[in-house]
Amino acid sequence: MTRIGNATHFILASASPRRRQLLAALGISFSIDVADIDESRVGDETPAAHVQRLAAVKARAVAARHPRAVILAADTIVVHRGRILGKPRDAGQARAMLQSLRQSPHQALTAVAVARADDLLVELDSSTVTMRDYSDAEIEAYIASGDPFDKAGAYAIQHPRFAPVARLQGCYAGVMGLPLALTARLLTRAGLTPAPAWPQNCHAITGRCCQLKSTPNTDH
Repeated sequence: MTRIGNATHFILASASPRRRQLLAALGISFSIDVADIDESRVGDETPAAHVQRLAAVKARAVAARHPRAVILAADTIVVHRGRILGKPRDAGQARAMLQSLRQSPHQALTAVAVARADDLLVELDSSTVTMRDYSDAEIEAYIASGDPFDKAGAYAIQHPRFAPVARLQGCYAGVMGLPLALTARLLTRAGLTPAPAWPQNCHAITGRCCQLKSTPNTDH
């Protein structure tokens, strides 16, 4: 097993409040330094290759500024019928995404990268999400709330009123933006120790946790 040497500092390379909330569940103190990168797709790279490259580039960009720290970066995309759905630019694009996803399965891919100096670990979490039959009126109300605009695929699985998901096969936290089981494993390899109770903390945030056998992983 590849390991990164002992950390002197731990940094999250993301401004996402959802990732901050989820990472805090692991019980490891961290600071934030956001990576500003070009997130354009390169050539004909696959969605999986694309999201892993973005997470790696973010981690390396922040690691260059903090060579003695352990850096955690992540990137999430939605893939529907082979097409990557990023964050919507405007209400029209959000509406089109939500209409296309309605009653349809898609993949939510989150790549997590952990870097320190020249060392880099990257893994991918993939979940299959099926949306419910929400109405056009519900779409309009959700768009009016402003919530879709910083979300891949124009939705948040955890939104309490819109509640767009009918079925999930995979990691709820991963669809939110940071798969905690995968992240805990990578950070352990990097020399950091998540709190023993992190699965309970994850469950408290998401209502389910992949590491708790009693937690179902089917219908949302």
